[in-house]
Amino acid sequence: MTPPPSSSFSSSSSSEDRGSDGLAALRAEIDEVEREAVRHVQPGRWVMVIAVGSFTLLLAAALPWVDGASGWQVLLGQLDEPSRIGLLPRLFATTSMLFGVVLSAVAVFNRRWGLVWLCSFGCGFSVVHAIWAVWSRQTSGTSGPGVGMVLALLAIFVLAVQWLRVAFSRTS
Repeated sequence: MTPPPSSSFSSSSSSEDRGSDGLAALRAEIDEVEREAVRHVQPGRWVMVIAVGSFTLLLAAALPWVDGASGWQVLLGQLDEPSRIGLLPRLFATTSMLFGVVLSAVAVFNRRWGLVWLCSFGCGFSVVHAIWAVWSRQTSGTSGPGVGMVLALLAIFVLAVQWLRVAFSRTS
């Protein structure tokens, strides 16, 4: 057997180079798709519970929280004597709306793992604020927490649990 002429050898070599370049480009595209898929989350059945929890927080903000003042009034500081309310109910109102409503909506629409973890930590942080706020109202010698504050505590607790479930649902 005689070796093939050098011209045909170089043409087959260049077609192999084009083929390997095509495979390298395909591999790079597959890797990019994989990286993008790893960053996303599919909350599945938990997204409805999260939506109901966020809606419940909005509803709880319309109900009385402290001395007949609604959660919106506590949040926005629209009270006659804001010093009488205290810092903890205002802090809870702020964190619950920020993490439970705003960031939860952003996380559901974007479906990014980082936002899911931020929501889970933020809602957990807000649960601690909720417990402190209810405790401060019970031990202050004034009227206790309103029905809106208690409902908001329950809603933010449910949200924290659901976001943790979504965060830990990632499979390797």
